[in-house]
Amino acid sequence: MIKNFRFLDVPYFSPAQNMALDEALMQNFTSKTTPIFRLYTWENNAFSIGRFQDLSKISNFDSFGKNFTRRITGGGLLLHGFDVSYSLIIPSLRLANKSVKQGYEFLCSFLYTFYRKLGLEIDFAKDILSDKLASSVFCQVGFEPYDIIIQGKKIGGNAQKRSKNFIYQHGSIPLHVDSRPFSGTSLEALGIKLSVQEAKELLKQAFQSTFDIMLTPSELTNKELAAFESLHVNKYTTKEWKYESISTKL
Repeated sequence: MIKNFRFLDVPYFSPAQNMALDEALMQNFTSKTTPIFRLYTWENNAFSIGRFQDLSKISNFDSFGKNFTRRITGGGLLLHGFDVSYSLIIPSLRLANKSVKQGYEFLCSFLYTFYRKLGLEIDFAKDILSDKLASSVFCQVGFEPYDIIIQGKKIGGNAQKRSKNFIYQHGSIPLHVDSRPFSGTSLEALGIKLSVQEAKELLKQAFQSTFDIMLTPSELTNKELAAFESLHVNKYTTKEWKYESISTKL
């Protein structure tokens, strides 16, 4: 792994802002760009939906409210507002010697470090729930092979997007109990209470120690900021992006 990453902790909270910023970072990423690790939070009662998710197949979708956007990655509806999320972007060539599955497991390994430092025993779903693997319209209750399982329950979720130049991965670490259905388990439900800042610091430490790298605090460049502002207004807040049916996106 590369020895130096940009670290971003930019104070945007809405679903549209968070996803617009990630895409802005991707748009400005080249094979020579310094890799990026970002930590962020969400507004209360926020959620995101998968890139190709058909909203007509989500029962009682309107009951979740309007504070959402569509992700650039696949998967199901993912509840936010009680979690810390991460995003990372690295050059594709850095994992050229690994298959997609090997690369996914490798990039998730810092989460293993994070949870184990909290005294939790964790497994991948593929290793202990192979007979129960199945996707769901709700991300936090379906089981994909590389979902992280603690005490038989899925915690958070992770997704990945690959291109010729980069690999993008993001995921969620639930800190607190959420009253909405299909929210899955959380650290608080497992008896561990962390503030957002405590969780971020532990995640940074886990990332650095796992990959033997240094995180260097960074600000957005002018190009990244301009791309973010455009994507936020012209894509991630629009009805076309949020509500379009699956048939219009293929």
